[in-house]
Amino acid sequence: MTPIRERLELVDAARLVVKVGSSSLTASDGTLDEEALDALVDALAEKRRTGTEIVLVTSGAVAAGLGPLRLVGRSRIVADSQAAASVGMGLLIARYTAAFGRHELPVGQILLTSEDTVRRGRYRNAARTFERLLAHGAVPIVNENDALVTAELRFGDNDRLAALVAQLVRADALLLFTDVDALYDGPPSRPGTKPISVVDSIDELEGVEVSGRGSAFGTGGMVTKLQSADMATSSGIPVVLTSTSNVRAALAGEDVGTWFRPTRKRASRLQVWLEHAAQGRGRLVLDAGAVRAIVRGTASLLPAGIVGVEGDFGPGEPVELVDEEGTVVARGIVAFDSSELPDMLGRSTRELRERLGDRFEREVVHRDDLALVAPVGREQGS
Repeated sequence: MTPIRERLELVDAARLVVKVGSSSLTASDGTLDEEALDALVDALAEKRRTGTEIVLVTSGAVAAGLGPLRLVGRSRIVADSQAAASVGMGLLIARYTAAFGRHELPVGQILLTSEDTVRRGRYRNAARTFERLLAHGAVPIVNENDALVTAELRFGDNDRLAALVAQLVRADALLLFTDVDALYDGPPSRPGTKPISVVDSIDELEGVEVSGRGSAFGTGGMVTKLQSADMATSSGIPVVLTSTSNVRAALAGEDVGTWFRPTRKRASRLQVWLEHAAQGRGRLVLDAGAVRAIVRGTASLLPAGIVGVEGDFGPGEPVELVDEEGTVVARGIVAFDSSELPDMLGRSTRELRERLGDRFEREVVHRDDLALVAPVGREQGS
């Protein structure tokens, strides 16, 4: 299918990832707003009946568990939030199961941690699970495993998780539903600010003032949504950002919210994983010539362009490629063990073959196993 670039093409989308925030699913006292959840499901089921596959990334587990545990607001104690998530996950998935069941649609719950994306094997396993659920007509419902995840293994919020899932399942578009109707050119509460209808590149938003968290029960904000949109669009996936009240209009491709156009062509799952999810096991320090060749995207990494090796890694593991100042320019799958590389640095492949044998006459990182890392950038809702 031809990649989607304009809103109207959402009408014929084959697969969409939808993310809904906590603020859209919980009442002011922190309990689950069942009417809001049912309205969301009705709209998604209607779209599903047209043939579009839906993957739902949902927040709300922690918020849904606050009431039953008699907790007032989000606790600063991590274990309390984890306990609330444990209770809330059951309530949330039960409600989704009943709501989608009214439309004769089965659901499958997928709880993820960042460890499931940084490790290549788990990433592939997750992709297979999604594909089989969708092939059997189910609606995958995704959340971060808040009941068990520790701070160092968190995605940070479900906006980033949604972007990773959109890349993982190769969605045609990502829809972010929140408590504001669009991205504005300033704080929405400020008189005179206007909604931004279309964003061709996140770089256009430099200087746009956005705020942090948008509600008492959300963990994200407009900052994380822009980061999510950047991740998706740089992988060839367009993004809609709008309020949950606009769900039907957004799914129909109507002119609501903010439309983020894709900024690059669709990448392979391996390249997406390397750029956005992989955790480098070590670093290869490159000279200026090798950096230029890698950034141009026309060459593999050869031993002659490497001036340093950091870390302990084996062949087939992801590593970061950095310049001599330590700036990460790419990630790739290395072909050699870290203990082998020091003797190879600065040498041509021909010289290595003559000195060490035929096995060493090859790339350290082949260009097909390499992904450039976009510069990190960007700080309105939840």
